[in-house]
Amino acid sequence: MAFREILEAFFAAKGIRVYAFYGPSGTGKSFRAKLVAQKYGIKAIIDDGLLIDGEKILAGHSAKLEDNYMGAVRVALFDAKDHRDDIARAIAKNKIKKILILGTSEKMVNKIAMRLQLPIPEKYIKIEDIATKEQIEEARRSRQIEGKHVIPVRAYEVKENKNNYKKIFVDSIRVALAKRKLLPFGASSTEKKEEPSANDKLFEKSVVRPSFSVSDRKKISQAALARMTGHYVKQYDERIRVKGLSIILIPTGYKLVLTVDLPFGSNLTEETQKLKAFIIDMIEKVSQILIEDISIIIDRIIPLPPAESA
Repeated sequence: MAFREILEAFFAAKGIRVYAFYGPSGTGKSFRAKLVAQKYGIKAIIDDGLLIDGEKILAGHSAKLEDNYMGAVRVALFDAKDHRDDIARAIAKNKIKKILILGTSEKMVNKIAMRLQLPIPEKYIKIEDIATKEQIEEARRSRQIEGKHVIPVRAYEVKENKNNYKKIFVDSIRVALAKRKLLPFGASSTEKKEEPSANDKLFEKSVVRPSFSVSDRKKISQAALARMTGHYVKQYDERIRVKGLSIILIPTGYKLVLTVDLPFGSNLTEETQKLKAFIIDMIEKVSQILIEDISIIIDRIIPLPPAESA
């Protein structure tokens, strides 16, 4: 029997339970991962290529060590077989029963689970479920302006790691979780400006600045960005007509003002939100630039063709 088949059979027999925690890059998932893990009684976390147990790195290597964005994505998705096998062996060796997988989407988490021969997650938790809009925006600003990322392990694990994480280490932070009662998601002793009580458990997190986080931020011409936007609008729905586009460059990326005609029968609020999310997701994935926001203005509703309206 092949190694992968042995592992798959082992995980199935042991009944490993998998949970998913997902949201767009830079929204604070790694910062809040311990909060989610504590709520569901989970010790092991898979985040950006690492298998973390408690505050210790058990196996893998961090995507944050990569020199470019696409390399980091490949590591986070466990593209390399030896990387996948390293994680799988550690899961089996440490007899892990519950795992929290972090990713940018349900699809990404499912892909990671599949590649590690783990069950599909039984529960999916969105970043919006545990963080306010303001907290998410603050996390995005920190990521885009300062290039800061979080690894949910103590500073010692990063600074003394054999993979030379020391070169990307910036600082450490501590977050207090009540032993008897879970503090509100996102709340920490520092944010509350209170000293941790005897009922609090402190988790240390490491703040790092990968080389790709700042150096790979790109600026592109407005003409190129306009072409991309038009292309993705058409890809989303060929019936939508682009009437105008304004592009504003800000310190954290770009803001777009898009004027469109929508086809008759569309739920305007729902359709504009879906279109906005699709355009942002596609542009950020392909170009590695940040679209801070898109305002969509509906100029008119396109009537149905005569044959359809009859």
